[in-house]
Amino acid sequence: MKDMMKLSPSTSQFLVSLAYFPWSIKPIYGILSDCIPIKQRKRVPYLIISSCLSLLPWLILGLSQTLRTSANMLTSLLIVQNLGSAMADVVIDAMVAEAVRSAGPEFAGDLQSLSWSSMAVGGIFGSLLGGYALSNLPIHVIYVVFSALPLFQLVSCMFVEDSPKRFQSAIDEHNNQSSVTAFSEEGSGEALGKEGARRRKGTRKNNKRRPLSKQTEANEKSNGSFNPSPSLSLKSAFFSLCTAFKQPAILRPMAWFFFSNVTIPNISTVMFYYQTEELHLEASFLGTARVIGWFSLILGTYTYNRYFKHKKLRDILVFAHVGLAIISLLDIALVLRLHIPHGIGDKYMVLWGSALADAINQFKFLTRMFPFGRMMPFLILSGQLCPPGIEGTLFALFMSINNLGSTLGSFLGAALASALNISTAQFDNLALGLGAQLIGTLLPIGFLFLIPNEVTGLTS
Repeated sequence: MKDMMKLSPSTSQFLVSLAYFPWSIKPIYGILSDCIPIKQRKRVPYLIISSCLSLLPWLILGLSQTLRTSANMLTSLLIVQNLGSAMADVVIDAMVAEAVRSAGPEFAGDLQSLSWSSMAVGGIFGSLLGGYALSNLPIHVIYVVFSALPLFQLVSCMFVEDSPKRFQSAIDEHNNQSSVTAFSEEGSGEALGKEGARRRKGTRKNNKRRPLSKQTEANEKSNGSFNPSPSLSLKSAFFSLCTAFKQPAILRPMAWFFFSNVTIPNISTVMFYYQTEELHLEASFLGTARVIGWFSLILGTYTYNRYFKHKKLRDILVFAHVGLAIISLLDIALVLRLHIPHGIGDKYMVLWGSALADAINQFKFLTRMFPFGRMMPFLILSGQLCPPGIEGTLFALFMSINNLGSTLGSFLGAALASALNISTAQFDNLALGLGAQLIGTLLPIGFLFLIPNEVTGLTS
């Protein structure tokens, strides 16, 4: 966008924000995978679809020079690519939630640690690959190389277990719950007791299924399986989400995290322009510098679990936002060149500023993961608040609200850069933009009353 299309910083910021919009509608993918199975499988088919959506845009961009030189087509293909990535992210979250449900809450921390560690290792290797590619490969080859990564993801779907029996057992459990509800509504305690005894007896006999109606049996014979009505499943999922969402213990923290992202104008793309055009730092260096950021995420996770998880959540969030404000001060010092008299190089300012920002953001990320009740892992809580079968949807809703706030913050950053007339050759007002970002970072501290005062950062 900068070198080939010659787009302004504000335009690039806007298009990048638009490209990441699919991450703001994650509940849609969650409801689809939870409620509309494909051939009795809820996860693997959607992993395959998401992998293809991630694969094709990179391959098309690598093979078509016309498309990769058009800003509109490039943005459209990046939206598709992010759609695939976001969908895969939701499916994996749901699978982790299912694993927590079957393994027990005591293993939740281990599963989440494994997920984050894997993500960090992948991020490290991805950053190294990106830095090397930018220095040694032409752009069309880089796109083709990128397409090999979702291809590997697609192949790995062959090794993911997604048994139809698990889906059938979820249907049976749903039917059993519906049957109990029907009896209770009739007000017949005796009938309810007999039905419960009959179900327990049937469970002891090799988990036999309840007798189905003649119409259901006919449908089962014709279709080879029993499929619940998608409209009823979607209605049930939507009702469960609304019921959980309206609880003050969930709504108020969600509102705060959304507000804390919206108020911060994101001008990261503008800063990339400044670092490459004004400071003449190589793009490959900025890509490789992300390695330090990933190590900082690991360090931030360790520090949080070691020293902060027993602190009050409000104190943790104050620490995070004050820390992010300090990072904004470092960026202002970089733009105003205040570090030069002290003999500090630009690379060190950029490198360590980015590393500290990633580490502090990890604190806020961890508090987003555990913002409710007694700070139990959100994947476990979503399993408690939602009925079996839609484990990933509530978690996806919460993360989507955060992502939507971040996206709106990025659009705000693009508007701010445009209003300040920041261009490729004009960065005089960049310090003002960073000052506005500093103020926006501190604003959410005044709304921490939305977070219950007694809540701590305890993760289990």
